Amino acid sequence: MSFTRRSFIKATAAGVFLPALTGRAFAAEGGAPLPIPEMMDLRGGTAGELIAQLGSSNILQGKATQTAGYSQAYLGPVIRVNRGETVRLDLGNTIAEPVSVHWHGLHIEGNQDGGPHSPVNPNETVKAALDIDQPAATLWYHSHIMERTGAHVWYGLAGMMLVEDPDAVANGLPETYGEDDLPIVVQDRVFANDGNFLYTPRGPSIMMGYKGDQILVNGAIKPEASVPAGMVRLRILNGSNARLYHFNFEDGRSFSQVATDGGLLPAPVLMNTLTLAPAERAEIIVDFSDGAAVRLLSGADNNSPMGGMMGGGMGGGGGMMGGASPASDASGSFEVMRFSVNTGLEAKVKTLPATLNGAPVPDFGEPVRRRSFRLDMMNGGMMGMLSGGGGMGINGETMKMDVINEDVPLGETEIWEITAAEMLHPFHVHGTSFQVLSNGGVPVNPAGIGLKDVVLVDKKAEILVRFDRTADKATPYMYHCHILEHEDAGMMGQFTVA
Repeated sequence: MSFTRRSFIKATAAGVFLPALTGRAFAAEGGAPLPIPEMMDLRGGTAGELIAQLGSSNILQGKATQTAGYSQAYLGPVIRVNRGETVRLDLGNTIAEPVSVHWHGLHIEGNQDGGPHSPVNPNETVKAALDIDQPAATLWYHSHIMERTGAHVWYGLAGMMLVEDPDAVANGLPETYGEDDLPIVVQDRVFANDGNFLYTPRGPSIMMGYKGDQILVNGAIKPEASVPAGMVRLRILNGSNARLYHFNFEDGRSFSQVATDGGLLPAPVLMNTLTLAPAERAEIIVDFSDGAAVRLLSGADNNSPMGGMMGGGMGGGGGMMGGASPASDASGSFEVMRFSVNTGLEAKVKTLPATLNGAPVPDFGEPVRRRSFRLDMMNGGMMGMLSGGGGMGINGETMKMDVINEDVPLGETEIWEITAAEMLHPFHVHGTSFQVLSNGGVPVNPAGIGLKDVVLVDKKAEILVRFDRTADKATPYMYHCHILEHEDAGMMGQFTVA
């Protein structure tokens, strides 16, 4: 297909507000089989190739959608790597603008990290070498270009990565990929009448973050997964630009969280609702032994700045003020996907272990200093935001590529205090995992939520952090809000580690 640089930019930059979402010329129906991404297994020294490309995807009935992906039309393969190995890839780009591959959650050097200082230019191939040394975890990768991250991820430049630890003792969890161990990449999208993605962040939809009215899982609208009548592991990634999800099952069944951003928890945590902010991951175990079909739902996203000043009670999607809202019931709850039980699939795991082998046992030591980060939504004033400009920042400074905001000593433990007055912000730190000490003024038991690389800041959060890899001025690490419209508007800083 012909999808030029001009049309790509036009599709992601036109318009001030979203058009009316009525009179659609397509049927956005759910229930198609859950797509299972191809596995790119790079264990044992196997080299890989990841090419950013444009494509056409059949997401809607009767309409083709212009998309982007890594080595495929939309999204990218699930990449599997081993702890203790160096993974080698050729990173290419056939799109007529720079992209990158940021390895979100990997503990790697700044020159391997794939941030905005490491673009892959059009028709260029870059050789990447990733030194893997961290506990088993569900991570992801995505393009991370200055002021273009939101558009690139929206169109599909993202994928999941699985780190495995071959030396860890077996933990008894489901592990048959595509059967009882499923990647679940959840995104919300807006479609224009011609069937293409619509991405038009301006004013309020930058303030609130850009949200969609259609829910995609692995690139399909509200699909159905066929699972065995036993324990099933769902590796859930919130791959949306801005939406918070409050996952729960329609029949109220409970499930057990067994892992978070940085790896396994020491023991399963029983729950019936799971909240994930953009870029957060969680692994949950769901028991389907009763044979009943069930829908996975999400509660409404009520996260809006200044207690709803930018759109009143429209935080669940915001209408034209903050994006679009999925079809929902009176409580704001909407469908994410469906599950049906297939008795032809072997239920390989029927009981959940009480404790989990391989969970990381962090030893940060005592902190030697404290740093403070204030997330600012209106550096440039309200009118600057409403006119479509940037104006967001951290500690009063809007992100600048040539400014190093912090110099962090290698191997020293620090407390980072993050404050956010107007709304909840998912704060991400590159190059490491951290422990959350407190959030919303309440102490947190780090063992209960595990190691993290994203914390959803509720007014004030404290994290315990240490960096054991280096990052120089040429390729620094980033810290930023992972509402991608906030990041692109300047709510990001950069730091060296030496």
